[in-house]
Amino acid sequence: MDIWTQHSVEYLTVAGEAWLASASEYPRSLRALWEARPWAPTVLPCGKAFDVISLPVLFGRRVLDELWSSGPGCGPVAEHRGRLLLFVQPAAGPRLRRLLAWEEWARDVPPLLCHGLGDAVTVPPVRQLFDQPAAPGLGAGRWIVAPDTREPWLPGADVLLWACVRAARGGGDEQVQETGQPVFDFGSA
Repeated sequence: MDIWTQHSVEYLTVAGEAWLASASEYPRSLRALWEARPWAPTVLPCGKAFDVISLPVLFGRRVLDELWSSGPGCGPVAEHRGRLLLFVQPAAGPRLRRLLAWEEWARDVPPLLCHGLGDAVTVPPVRQLFDQPAAPGLGAGRWIVAPDTREPWLPGADVLLWACVRAARGGGDEQVQETGQPVFDFGSA
């Protein structure tokens, strides 16, 4: 069993909902909205409770595998419209962007969208519909690791930099191009 089945939680606990709602300026109103429409995605601001790193799905899976197999694990993770959304410590988004631009490893890592203070992201619903599409990029998205506590552990920029570099360099014969799709080099055999 791998991380994708072992750690996959597609619903939020009450404590997880409270943490997610704490990102909003009006958490009680947001919770009331979720009670009325729990199957609707929500747009939440970054910078207060969390930042979000958006990665191409293939590369994001490699980063998560690195975080779980040789690192500290991860905080909440969602999939939305073909991107993996890693929830990270507030201020980690802009710092990771600066670290990747500064380091020589930047060319090995596909472009990441680092959302921080002043940005907003669409998060999956707090509950899933039974007949909702399961294919990546369709529907309202899904939680891969849903928030389950009022204070989830969130990785910082240094942990993510390490995981991104290991994921980019540890692909064996397979490399990831900017779109997140694998590139195979058949000419070096």
